[in-house]
Amino acid sequence: MRDTPLSNCERRFLLKAVEEKKRLDGRQTYDYRNIKITFGTDYGCCIVELGRTRVLCQVSCELVPPKDSRPTEGIMFFNLELSPMASPAFEPNRQSELLVMLNRQLERCLRNSKCIDTESLCVVSGEKVWQIRVDVHVLNHDGNLMDAASIAAISALSHFRRPDVAIQGRDITVFSPEERDPIPLSIYHMPICVSFAFFLQGSYLLVDPCEREERVKDGLLVIAMNKHREICSIQSSGGIMLLKDQVLRCSKIASVKVSEITELINKALENDRKIRKEGGKFGFAESMPKERITALKRDEAPVEMTDVQETASEIVNRTETPTEAVSSPVLVAMGTAQVGEGIVNSWGLDEDEEDEPQTEDTKTGSSNCKHTLYICSEKKKRKSTKPSKRK
Repeated sequence: MRDTPLSNCERRFLLKAVEEKKRLDGRQTYDYRNIKITFGTDYGCCIVELGRTRVLCQVSCELVPPKDSRPTEGIMFFNLELSPMASPAFEPNRQSELLVMLNRQLERCLRNSKCIDTESLCVVSGEKVWQIRVDVHVLNHDGNLMDAASIAAISALSHFRRPDVAIQGRDITVFSPEERDPIPLSIYHMPICVSFAFFLQGSYLLVDPCEREERVKDGLLVIAMNKHREICSIQSSGGIMLLKDQVLRCSKIASVKVSEITELINKALENDRKIRKEGGKFGFAESMPKERITALKRDEAPVEMTDVQETASEIVNRTETPTEAVSSPVLVAMGTAQVGEGIVNSWGLDEDEEDEPQTEDTKTGSSNCKHTLYICSEKKKRKSTKPSKRK
């Protein structure tokens, strides 16, 4: 399933906003989105949220034979997956150009930069070494996957602990975490990727582009750097030519952003280490009582329960007395009639007015029953007047 393409109006609107140095989410040109780092219960599990972009990273290890060319070094393996759950544009079980580029850039950033001491992963030279596997899963795609993946990978590697081993002769014993404390990896530095998107043939650039901004970009520059201002890798994609001054300007901006992100990662690691040492709630279990495992959140409102009885009695005293209840809630309209015991006459005629004579003007609207009543009343009057004349 392909993603919905941008219309010409949306494209022109985005480019016009870039020219005016405005962004859709209100950020400035060199601003990053909010970064949130969460560690799981197991060592090596990490979720990074870069705005609405969510990436899950899991680090695992196993004992394998080493490579023939490097018998005393461990093996680093990186795997990045793009599932349709992250975006409808991603197809399952198919390697796209974006997936290949992200995998290569992640390997170049972490493996080729020698940020991890691979010789410390050797157990028996030429026979057994540790293979560290880094699996990165994209949960939601909202732009700038490379930066989110690099932050998640280096955070998970710093949080990971491998089992301790003992060697007796040719026997290798792997101890569980209950028997011996696991050992962290030896990390020299933390390389982090910073992405720059160029627009209008390199005239304008943005840091941390979102998904819509990536659609209208002309080129992308990714710089991997550590906090010591050492450039680990540079990758440029797109059909634009960048000047030397532009690359130097981007490297200066990247050095500032990498220092801030590294400090955030160290702070998150220190908080997790402190909570685990104190025996408190850590990992995803921390959000379970507050029902915040998903993106939904609920604010708790305190309720005062001390003077409930007094408040209830005051409310009862202030209430007004109820009005008298109507015996029959039926409303009878003019022109309708009801037959039954105890029901009000609704014919429009009172019982006292039945014997009175009616004029000719009212004969047109009267019924046959009323006409017979009128004739009977006339006969009675004639009989009553005859004896009076005889006297």
